[in-house]
Amino acid sequence: MTTKKPISTQEEAEIHSEDLISDFKALMADAEDLIKATAIHDDGSLGAIRSKALETLNSAKESLSSVEGTVTEKAKVVAERTDEFVHRNPWEAVGVAAGLGLLIGLFIRRR
Repeated sequence: MTTKKPISTQEEAEIHSEDLISDFKALMADAEDLIKATAIHDDGSLGAIRSKALETLNSAKESLSSVEGTVTEKAKVVAERTDEFVHRNPWEAVGVAAGLGLLIGLFIRRR
């Protein structure tokens, strides 16, 4: 029987930021495929909308690639600080988690 190594807060933050970045990349790829699929309709206003969408998509790709490294680094820093806080103040962390759980529960119940 193997035991799983617990995932640290830092590793979770890295996983979530990587998931978010990959989701944005998939969204951009899908949008690009959609724009390419409408290439046969290159008349008038649709052609203008296509070209504007392609420009926006290319700009978003450049922005994402420049921000990707920054987001990952910030996620690592936040995860490290959270991990340090939890280790220094375990009961405060439990209290904060319980309070957040209560608030989330109240909001869900209202729906």
